[in-house]
Amino acid sequence: MKILVCISKAPDTTTKISFTDGDTKFDESGVKYIVNPYDEWYALVRGLELKEAHGGSVTTVTVGTAEDEATIRKALAIGADDATRIDVKPEDASQVAAEIAHFAKEGAYDLVLLGKETIDYNGSQVGGMLAEHLDMPFISLAEKLDVEGTTATLDKEIIGGLQTVEAELPLVVSCTKGMAEQRIPNMRGIMAARKKPLNVVPASGAAKQTSFEKYALPAPKSAVKLIDPNNMDELVELLHNEAKVI
Repeated sequence: MKILVCISKAPDTTTKISFTDGDTKFDESGVKYIVNPYDEWYALVRGLELKEAHGGSVTTVTVGTAEDEATIRKALAIGADDATRIDVKPEDASQVAAEIAHFAKEGAYDLVLLGKETIDYNGSQVGGMLAEHLDMPFISLAEKLDVEGTTATLDKEIIGGLQTVEAELPLVVSCTKGMAEQRIPNMRGIMAARKKPLNVVPASGAAKQTSFEKYALPAPKSAVKLIDPNNMDELVELLHNEAKVI
């Protein structure tokens, strides 16, 4: 089974976020990047588990610049067989999906896995766009994936519960919590990653379809108001006139 896992980077959750140029650009100075957890913990690890169970190979693909190679090497250290970097700065989901699809069409992959979203933009757009470009079925928000022959059985999140679906390979799947358990690269994997192939290919020239006009930080949390449990009138008044939830 040939498995392709899409890997992206995201700022570490402890990173202090700020913006420049009148809040029109994300300030990357001093930002520590990690592998996007949904891509790493769930998509990549489940791909490795399927390879271990059924044989085959796991390739990662990243749309990015040379600065992304540290995160790519971590995916190799966890166990991917090889990696490809599409040499262009990612600008939006449409461009990323088109670039990955252009690469994936040549590889005849049986399964394409990616995280449900990145933890910085939380867009959940690339998977669906990628499946459309590849003319493959797309299962989103999957938290369980098993493959038997050419048939995949998946559990996916729906409102109020889970839905079990079946689909024939090839298939694109976006993975969420529950798909697999996190793997920590050991020293042997880290050393082996240095020798694994990391191929750099030129971009196809896909254009971005959106642009960012302005960034803003969330409003700071307000102070907590404590209400005497015996004073229901005050609680109702605050919920109605201040919080405006009733």
